[in-house]
Amino acid sequence: MKNISKMKNKEIVKAKFEKQFGTTGAFYFSPGRINLIGEHTDYNGGFVLPGAIDKGMLLEIRENGTDLIRAYAVDLDEYAEFGMEEKDAPSQSWARYIFGVVREIEKRGGKVRGFDTAFSGDVPLGAGLSSSAALESAFAFALNDMYHLGIDKFELAKIGQATEHNYCGVKCGIMDQFASVFGKKGHLIRLDCRSLEYEYVPFDPKGYRVVLVDSVVKHELASSAYNKRRESCEAVVAAIAKRHPEVKLLRDANRAMLDEVAAEVSQEDFMRAEYVIEEIQRLLDACDALNKGDYETVGEKMFGTHYGMSQLYEVSCEELDFLNGIARECGVTGSRVMGGGFGGCTINLVKDELYKPFIDMVQSRFPEKFGRAPKIYDVVIGDGSRKLED
Repeated sequence: MKNISKMKNKEIVKAKFEKQFGTTGAFYFSPGRINLIGEHTDYNGGFVLPGAIDKGMLLEIRENGTDLIRAYAVDLDEYAEFGMEEKDAPSQSWARYIFGVVREIEKRGGKVRGFDTAFSGDVPLGAGLSSSAALESAFAFALNDMYHLGIDKFELAKIGQATEHNYCGVKCGIMDQFASVFGKKGHLIRLDCRSLEYEYVPFDPKGYRVVLVDSVVKHELASSAYNKRRESCEAVVAAIAKRHPEVKLLRDANRAMLDEVAAEVSQEDFMRAEYVIEEIQRLLDACDALNKGDYETVGEKMFGTHYGMSQLYEVSCEELDFLNGIARECGVTGSRVMGGGFGGCTINLVKDELYKPFIDMVQSRFPEKFGRAPKIYDVVIGDGSRKLED
């Protein structure tokens, strides 16, 4: 089924490209991503555990012999044409991703010439699956390949991140772009957010399915609340560092160090740090379990993360807690909020035989309570950025 949808998507892009530009080009694909466990750990120097998925951004591209980029966004039915100098920045937000990738390549000494492109995605927008990182990674990978620039995969991920920072106004970490470029079928990536060292961890849950349930809610608090939580973490680090100067980030601290400063930090700051320290350990425990093929332990750790995000870090919301409760009631192996919180999806590890009863219960009880239907996305872990051969 997935292959049929990819082929269909490719045929649509091919038809639109030919109609728009009167020719054909080469095809490239970059995936979106999930993060199985390890939330709010990145800015604390901890680990994350993302994986590329089977949904992403597909583009067709061809050099056009000019100094202009001519781009067509198939899903939006919008066209943009722009140069490659800093002064040529396009007004459409989607086109700025392409422009930013080109600028960041040029800053690194790569020479890009004008090209025509059309692109389309099957990453659900707003579901926390990093459609923007998939778009950046697809163009960075395609231009590197097409112009034989010799940029390594690590730098391609950094180009995507710098595009967000410098051209789209989003101060993101490296995880999304890294997962999109480095993804590997049947594996998650344990990424050390401080050193950027990584290793592949096997993820082939036979007898289980990974399903996202989108609450279709996004609470406005998100950015201010996110900053407040970062400040809490920094306040606890400052308190611990008075006794332990080697502690620069919560990654360096342990529970005993946190308990030492309990009287010196606010209860709220203490809870935030407690969550982060526990979450870093949960991720390491989950990796050990994955290496043994022990998905039941992985599921327990996911439920532990949800509890921590809901009760200690306080970034869940009524809808997500409700979905997590249904998962527990149905005997789902693991379930938690995925992403920064305040809305978005839960990620669920579900035994095959429980999949239908779980989805049926979600689809009946969630609308009863909240007056709207959730969205359901099945995901499979797949490969990272690549050229698609005919």
